[in-house]
Amino acid sequence: MIQNSRIKFVFFGTDDFSLAILEELRKADMLPSLIVTMPDRPKGRGLVLTSPPAKVWASQNSIPVIQPEKLDSSFQIKLSKLNFPLFVVASYGLIIPKEVLEIPAKGTLNVHPSLLPKYRGATPIESQILNDEKEVGITIMLMDEQMDHGSIVAQKKLTLGKTINAIELQRELAEMGGKMLADNIPKWVEGKIEAKPQEHPKATYTKKFNKSDGEIILSNDPYKNFLKIQAFAGSVGTYFFVEKMNKKTRVGIKSVEFADGKLTITRVVPEGKKEMSYEEFLRGLR
Repeated sequence: MIQNSRIKFVFFGTDDFSLAILEELRKADMLPSLIVTMPDRPKGRGLVLTSPPAKVWASQNSIPVIQPEKLDSSFQIKLSKLNFPLFVVASYGLIIPKEVLEIPAKGTLNVHPSLLPKYRGATPIESQILNDEKEVGITIMLMDEQMDHGSIVAQKKLTLGKTINAIELQRELAEMGGKMLADNIPKWVEGKIEAKPQEHPKATYTKKFNKSDGEIILSNDPYKNFLKIQAFAGSVGTYFFVEKMNKKTRVGIKSVEFADGKLTITRVVPEGKKEMSYEEFLRGLR
């Protein structure tokens, strides 16, 4: 088998999911030759220009980076001239056009955190938690121009013994995906794996979530509320409203516990205030 360190590929990725995959590839001595990531963006209250995690990792590992605003013809020409045989995509952030996907001779592989064809789309991790899935997993597919539609190169299941939050599940699936890539890329490059079409009639799709999706009605089913809190950890977040003296206050949920059918909120951030225990918050309402 070809040595991992001799395999040349371009990695498209941006966020913490990408970062965890890159770390697993590094451990396997399979560093990308180039990283394509999103441009630096203003972040936080001070709107400080901040590099994406994949760019920071690339700098630490002395790997060149490009950050195109658009994957236009000039970008396509630049990549074509570099003549890399394989592209790998993991949570990049832009739709990659067919013209780019087809540049490398060995195609473009994508790491998707679900058992495709289930949970296609932008929010598979959140959606699987919301639906209380106990069997999740990773799919490596050969990308085509349709969303999460490509043929499957490798797939692995992960059985959850309990409901974990999205941050924890993302970490577990990313580490699994990185190990799977390290194992399957050499086989793919040598032509030892045949991609198999998905069962498209069985496909299900996820939707993008926004801040309003994170509202919790405390009187609703406790377990469904718990699933929502776990699903939106690290993304849109969850919150509830309280009303006192005709004033409505939004209260962010930071941590909870669920046992014996009961949801217990433990830490909150009331609007305009610092994080505190839920008990302290309730005392302030009296």
